[in-house]
Amino acid sequence: MPSSTPIELFVGLGNPGPEYEQTRHNAGFWFIDNLAHRLNIRMAVERGFNAEFGRGKVNGRDVFLVKPLTYMNRSGQSVSAVMRFYKLTAAQLLVIHDELDLLPGTVKMKKGGGNGGHNGLKDIQAHLNTPDYWRLRLGIGHPRTLALQQEVVDFVLHRPSREHLTQIEGVIDRALDVMPDAMAGEVDRAVMKLHSAA
Repeated sequence: MPSSTPIELFVGLGNPGPEYEQTRHNAGFWFIDNLAHRLNIRMAVERGFNAEFGRGKVNGRDVFLVKPLTYMNRSGQSVSAVMRFYKLTAAQLLVIHDELDLLPGTVKMKKGGGNGGHNGLKDIQAHLNTPDYWRLRLGIGHPRTLALQQEVVDFVLHRPSREHLTQIEGVIDRALDVMPDAMAGEVDRAVMKLHSAA
């Protein structure tokens, strides 16, 4: 028996459009692209959800992949639309996002908590009326921590250095490796594996 509610809805946060594609703020989109590739799920624009959307089966369970096309600060519109349509709960949701408070090459997964000023998380929480969903936090670093003179908004909307990109891609791969456990309802095991590999 699963030890917790299986995660079925995977939402990567980012901004649509080629000008944002390679920016730090789109790390959540990068994760979803890689997960879709691993699961052989085709992503397509679904206007009803205002998102790129994909659906598949993993070990007999539904899996839904979402990249909101609303821009970051309105991510909750897409998320709530998908959840209403498929009657999903917050416990079945994993939101993947860039995290200023973690260095590149660091990844953490947790349920609930604050939004750390992240506009995408703020909007999702406002639409769901709860913070009790899973988050996968992909470290991108903070300009102050990295001794950069950039403002935060400028920092997240620029490309990472080659070294930092390699580190971010590395933790995306690590996180992808534990997703089968999360999908099977062994979310605590997935978290333990992810954190012990650090």
